[in-house]
Amino acid sequence: MIRKAAQLPLSYEDKLKNGTGTVRLRHILEEERGYGAGRLFAVSIIPPGGCIGRHRHEGDFEIYYIMKGKALVVDNGTEDTLGPGDSMVCFDGDEHSIANAGDCDLEYIAFILYSKNRTEERQNEQYA
Repeated sequence: MIRKAAQLPLSYEDKLKNGTGTVRLRHILEEERGYGAGRLFAVSIIPPGGCIGRHRHEGDFEIYYIMKGKALVVDNGTEDTLGPGDSMVCFDGDEHSIANAGDCDLEYIAFILYSKNRTEERQNEQYA
């Protein structure tokens, strides 16, 4: 399956996880096409001053790969700044947040994948 950029669905999330601003999500792959591997496969775009609030992952984990801009992240209480080429993983049971700490859009690839136990549960549900 080939899809050009204009064909990728775009969604808007206002104040995501009690954050600020409106996050744009360009969906690389929709959840239903991911064969039960995860629930988000997208390029996330946070405007200057915007953020996704602190939240915990249960039954899944999230990977960030920064493509453009400057991110202020909190990973289980540890704060750090990430830039293009940097990545972060928030494992199942951990919590994190991400904020745009720059003056241009923050763009990063975000994948939320199900943890092993959650993946097995979802597969069993599909075949029940």
